[in-house]
Amino acid sequence: MFVMISVLLYPVRLILRVLCSVLFPPSVIDYLTSVLISVLEANLMPDFITRMGIRLLLRERLDLHRHKSHSDQIEEKSAFVAELRSMPVAINTDEANEQHYELPTDFFKLCLGPNMKYSSCIYPKGNETLEEAERAMLTLYCERAKLGPGQRILELGCGWGSLCLFIAERYPTSRVKAVSNSRTQREHIMALAFARGIKNLQVITANMVEFDEKSTSDRYDRIVSVEMLEHMKNYDVVFRRVSRWLAPNGLFFCHVFAHKHYAYHFEDSGKPQDWMARHFFLGGTMPSADLFLHFQRDLDVVKRWWINGCHYSKTLEAWLRNQDRRKRECWPYLVDTYGDPKNPNSRASRRNIVRWWVRWRVFYIACSELFRYNKGEEWGVLFYLFRKRPGGGFSQSPGKAFR
Repeated sequence: MFVMISVLLYPVRLILRVLCSVLFPPSVIDYLTSVLISVLEANLMPDFITRMGIRLLLRERLDLHRHKSHSDQIEEKSAFVAELRSMPVAINTDEANEQHYELPTDFFKLCLGPNMKYSSCIYPKGNETLEEAERAMLTLYCERAKLGPGQRILELGCGWGSLCLFIAERYPTSRVKAVSNSRTQREHIMALAFARGIKNLQVITANMVEFDEKSTSDRYDRIVSVEMLEHMKNYDVVFRRVSRWLAPNGLFFCHVFAHKHYAYHFEDSGKPQDWMARHFFLGGTMPSADLFLHFQRDLDVVKRWWINGCHYSKTLEAWLRNQDRRKRECWPYLVDTYGDPKNPNSRASRRNIVRWWVRWRVFYIACSELFRYNKGEEWGVLFYLFRKRPGGGFSQSPGKAFR
């Protein structure tokens, strides 16, 4: 019945879209969007309306690409790859780091799962708890990355340590090094390692843009990365460094979120529609499922795996439920971070606290709706396994790598 209604309403939506484009110039659409966002951030909009609006915006984004010819899409992808090659390793790194980590670790302890995994989990049976889904994904990483005892393992961008702690505990004879861009995250990880008696884990604090293992003695059997490459731009440079850090038979495993066809930047052009980039992912990249096939000068793609986006959606909904259920415990951290320290009870201070409570909720909702769109078959999670390419250079035809 729902499908029949949607089909019947589609021509109506098309007519309304045409009328809106004729009656309302872009400036008016932007103004109306800004007003709606103000209503949303004042906590006056029900979730079901927010979700409907997000799905409409997702449809608009896809329609921008789908209505182009295949030839134009190939040209667009080629231009995007060339642009990435001309860019710095990453942009807006300080702003992006502040967007996600200005709240203290204790806030995220209330929202995330017990392993503090700030990335997609996986629900093999569909009825797992968040903790079970965390561990299922961590276990899958170990299998797909071909991790094992006695290896030298490097993790790039370790967050709160869910993976590096899991690896070090699972393979006590391996030597694990993790790179964090946050002093407080490093302290959190090392405290957990000490409490668990883990002695084969080293965590260093470094900016991933500048990090470089130049010592010839530091070569790794495995390098792993989870949702770090989405913050990068020039993948030629990144993969060249990774190749240099790998031992001759080394492998690089990465987990990224991606769209099945389209790659794009997260940019803030000043328009109200750029809400996600402005508040949560400035300078980020949405890879397409084939994007890294264009960057095989120093690494060869061995295999790729696609994971349906509904797994990420379920993860985000679990985080949202945790935030809502623990609102009373979360609130003091929002007050300390977003309130006015000189006048915490002022109207402006209280409004900003509410605004950021809503923004974090909408961040989870928006990402959840993105990953569940089209039953999880538009945006999802992509695993890549690379091997070190002897001497660098260009690799074989990318099409042969997807198997």
